[in-house]
Amino acid sequence: MLLDNCRPITVVRPPAAPIEGHGMSQTHQPGDQRPSSPGTVWTCPMHPEVRETQPGKCPKCGMTLQQADETGAMPSMPGMNNHQMRHAMTRHDPEHASPTSMKAALPSAGSHTIWTCPMHPQIRRDDPGNCPLCGMALEPEEPAGQSEESPELKDFTRRLIVAAALAVPLLIVSMGGDVGLRLLPPVLSPWVQLALTLPIVCWAGLPFFQRGLASLPTLHFNMFTLIMFGVGAAFGYSLAATFAPNVFPATFRTPDGTLPVYYEAAGVVVALVLLGQVLELRARAATGNAIRALLDLTPKQAHRIGADDREQDVPVEDVMKGDRLRVRPGESVPVDGTVLDGASSVDESMITGEPAPVEKKAGDPVTGGTINGTGSLEIEAQAVGSDTMLARIVKMVASAQRSRAPIQTVADRVSGWFVPLVLAVSIVTFIVWYAVGPAPRFGHALLNAISVLIIACPCALGLATPMSVMVGTGRGAREGVLVRDAGALQAVDKVDTLVVDKTGTLTEGHPKLIALDVAEGWREDEVLRPAASVEAESQHPLAQAVVRALKERHGEPAPVGDFASQPGLGVSGTVNGHQVVIGNAERLKQAGVDTAPLEATAGARRQDGAGVMFVAIDGRLAGLIAVADPLRADTKAALAALHADGLRIVMLTGDNEATAAAVAKAAGNIAEIHAGLKPQDKADIIRRLEAAGAHVAMTGDGVNDAPALAAASVGIAMGTGTDVAIESAGITLAHGSLGALVRARTLAHDTMHNIRQNLAFSFLFNGIGIPVAAGVLYPVFGLLLSPMIGGAAMALSSVTVITNALRLGKTP
Repeated sequence: MLLDNCRPITVVRPPAAPIEGHGMSQTHQPGDQRPSSPGTVWTCPMHPEVRETQPGKCPKCGMTLQQADETGAMPSMPGMNNHQMRHAMTRHDPEHASPTSMKAALPSAGSHTIWTCPMHPQIRRDDPGNCPLCGMALEPEEPAGQSEESPELKDFTRRLIVAAALAVPLLIVSMGGDVGLRLLPPVLSPWVQLALTLPIVCWAGLPFFQRGLASLPTLHFNMFTLIMFGVGAAFGYSLAATFAPNVFPATFRTPDGTLPVYYEAAGVVVALVLLGQVLELRARAATGNAIRALLDLTPKQAHRIGADDREQDVPVEDVMKGDRLRVRPGESVPVDGTVLDGASSVDESMITGEPAPVEKKAGDPVTGGTINGTGSLEIEAQAVGSDTMLARIVKMVASAQRSRAPIQTVADRVSGWFVPLVLAVSIVTFIVWYAVGPAPRFGHALLNAISVLIIACPCALGLATPMSVMVGTGRGAREGVLVRDAGALQAVDKVDTLVVDKTGTLTEGHPKLIALDVAEGWREDEVLRPAASVEAESQHPLAQAVVRALKERHGEPAPVGDFASQPGLGVSGTVNGHQVVIGNAERLKQAGVDTAPLEATAGARRQDGAGVMFVAIDGRLAGLIAVADPLRADTKAALAALHADGLRIVMLTGDNEATAAAVAKAAGNIAEIHAGLKPQDKADIIRRLEAAGAHVAMTGDGVNDAPALAAASVGIAMGTGTDVAIESAGITLAHGSLGALVRARTLAHDTMHNIRQNLAFSFLFNGIGIPVAAGVLYPVFGLLLSPMIGGAAMALSSVTVITNALRLGKTP
């Protein structure tokens, strides 16, 4: 069945490149057991020393023997690229996997994993490690099909558990006296705090010190630099106060004669920063799920047709360009190709996003990963391996994901000038006090310099972003807005252009019967029941929409006889003795039925984006059925609100222009339409918009939207969509509601405003506290800021930041 206003979408793809290592002719398929002629030699591609006169299995590795060429030379591995051959050689016979043997067998071998930084793609290394510019762990440049646990995430999780377990009693011991709960004698308390803090700073926080030290030679100061100096200052001062309390003047002691220490500042900062790192690593690790979900779409086996027309199941990796393949009903198409024989409908929603299957016949293209319908197809492989459309989608998603930067870059940029400034102020403070300060000069100089570093300890700065993000994402979860990472909120806040997919985003994503127009002399039930009864014999989604309408209105379909289907025209059958024909105008013309009385109505329905099917009963025109994918209930209101918020809305779709225009008209507030697009076209349009200076958010729900979701500044997936779309997006609308998109925009504004407030509070405290700690008030008022006061100010800044972040959790 083919609707009048629908046309199939042709997928155009570049010619496939030849696969390295393929040296067999097209008529000699791997595994063919052709009769041996006198003098025929059979050998193993892995072990050329094995030479048999009959076909069979290699006695060393169990691989199928291949016929040697006329010279007796070893055949190459069919369908294997260099990496696969090297893996197979190692797997089957490690002793033959020496560099010399591999080099001889693989002329272009030598490919290896390149590790790069998500924030600084120019960093490329042969081994994993940390980025020398920002300290972030490097990631593999090429996507992998297997899920591997991040060693860094596992390590940081262990460190977080230890740090949190020790930080809780540390806080109780250190703060107990401040609330009238002194658990330990003043002389013993610093030593207990030291015992609790030592493992946190020297083991749990060790990676921060390593990354902070690594930033010094490059002068690319980052968050780890700030953490290193802040924690180091608090811990170093506390060590000095514990082991050499007599160095400090009596004026800096508490009334009971003890010298305050600040172990809790060092320990808690490490624990909080570790928590932020674990959350970030988990979000980054999840990005690989999109790649794995895409790779899972490709079937593992293909039915290859040999020279003798016999089918043989082979791994998809062994399929070569030009191979003939059988695609059975309900199976996935293994590679991109062209139909040689057979007819069927293929679900191409992975590529077009449209629910209606596309009829395929000889000469039509098919795409790997799409789902065959009820017919059987024989296809010729045209693009295999990395040349398939699905493989290109995988690469586009991986590339776009690497190009996004997390929101933590804000703190890194700030620390780039903040750290050197604080260090300079601390050094100047020490020099001035040692040169002209009152006695004891060294004690005052050291204490004031340390006070500067303690009050500048990045507690509030470290909490400013993660606290707002944690509270904001928690609020988002309650509102049906699932935030993938902090960078997504930052991006949504800046967005000025919203790109939306049509099917499943603006519309419900599945066809429904929206109108039944009957000819003169007919009632609705007289037309719908026989039409739906015939359509019940078809598996076409549009046919099922008619059947669902019957069940909702008039009950179950009736038995059908003499059912027949004509691809591209329609279906027919006998219902209760009446001949029923359903299809386009051409099909009814073949049946001798004039559709003129309803042509004007049909044209109006088409203008509204509906697909039209005429119904004839016993040779008379009975009516027409209009089927369409209706708008979501909240689409118009959501787009109006987003437009009022200043967003320019662009619609991208793989559907035809007429349908796209009709949906845009019904939805309203859509400024631009692009129809008939392939997945890479959507991503290219988004790149052009961003190149022109736009900040783009992409909303979609299908596999075909994954590259565009990843290429945009932020991807927003419908929760009712595919796993691939959800994994490729930074934000997911849990209930598939566009109203949640409005809430996501509001949440992003509120979160980023809250983060900016927190950063302002942090710098306000530091801006006031650092000069006071340096002693600027001493010449006039005789006041010095002791480390105890500095610690209190630091704690106050943290409390202020946390309290402000908690306000964000209140739903407006």
